[in-house]
Amino acid sequence: QVQLVESGGGLVQPGGSLRLSCAASGRHVSIDAMGWYRQAPGKERELVAHITRGGITNYADSVKGRFTISRDNAKNTVYLQMNSLKPEDTAVYYCNFLSMIVSWGQGTQVTVSS
Repeated sequence: QVQLVESGGGLVQPGGSLRLSCAASGRHVSIDAMGWYRQAPGKERELVAHITRGGITNYADSVKGRFTISRDNAKNTVYLQMNSLKPEDTAVYYCNFLSMIVSWGQGTQVTVSS
């Protein structure tokens, strides 16, 4: 059974930083492209960053230049480094495979507020 566990969220002031982690079990994170998604209250879940099997990264325009996705194959973990956070980044953040989507984890709450 494939399981994804997100962690690293919290409350941060505007301009601050957080590093999210997505630990996978049951499937290796390099077998498919991996993405970080977020869902704000009252909004649909959106893809904010993904990393391909070959390590190419892509970002939504709203986070480009501020967020960085990376992958540690040895730890079977994907990360999302978030800098220069804005209140509009407030959401629950999830990770998942892009093609071979599995059950969503609980996500990790990110709140950006002064």
